[in-house]
Amino acid sequence: MSNVFDARRCVLGEGPLWHPERQQLFWFDILSKQLMTRENGKAGSWEFDEYVSAAGWVSKSELIIASASRLFLFNLDTEAQTKLCDLEADDPVTRSNDGRADPKGGFWIGTMGFNAEQGKGSIYRYYRGELRRLYSGITISNAICFAPDGQTAYFADTATRSIQQVALDADGWPGGTPTLFADLSQEGLNPDGAVIDADGHLWNAQWGANRVARYAPNGSFVEEIGFTAHQVSCPAFGGADLSTLFATTAAEGLDGMVEGQTYFAQTAAVGQPEHRVIL
Repeated sequence: MSNVFDARRCVLGEGPLWHPERQQLFWFDILSKQLMTRENGKAGSWEFDEYVSAAGWVSKSELIIASASRLFLFNLDTEAQTKLCDLEADDPVTRSNDGRADPKGGFWIGTMGFNAEQGKGSIYRYYRGELRRLYSGITISNAICFAPDGQTAYFADTATRSIQQVALDADGWPGGTPTLFADLSQEGLNPDGAVIDADGHLWNAQWGANRVARYAPNGSFVEEIGFTAHQVSCPAFGGADLSTLFATTAAEGLDGMVEGQTYFAQTAAVGQPEHRVIL
């Protein structure tokens, strides 16, 4: 059973992040160019000059944020921005999309075309000052998340209706060819953002299906949590004991007040603390 955490309607909610040191949820409305939060029951937001979509925590006051053209450090207290590197700054067709920090302190970020142009997106990893392209030819990058032992990464191209997995080396870099984790094509499901709990189960938001679905480490379906909103975009574990599953949604193209709100549901699962990004 899901409930409304924040009633503000995001055109394209994305990138929820539970900051472990602040005990506070952050998320984005990409198309409104906003970082959003709630603190002590009060709604807050910051507006930027371009699309922003995903973040990782660096310190109690700093986030690494991915925008349409760069990665930058953002100070929550002073609002100061420090550019770290370009991100497809020379390509006016693309913007950032899904992203998450890995167990080794790296930050993975995917890109996609503004209009989901076929094959225009890529997935990158930023690690200790280096941005490296990992995969190209992706249409809608999504579902970036990591096994608790740090040995496996997961990601999706929503357009393929499948989730991939790939082994990681000791420094968190992928090696070898990604293999299939879950094929959602027979059910017509669209994998969006994902997060992995402490037991290694993958929780995947499925765009257009009113749900977040849970999959065992072998890729088999376990259960689902239903949401009133149709376009559920990304989950994140948070709360004092990390058993609260938050989820962003998107109002884009839909009517109704329930669309685009940010939700939460209590689960029997326990999440992993979000990993700190090492600059």
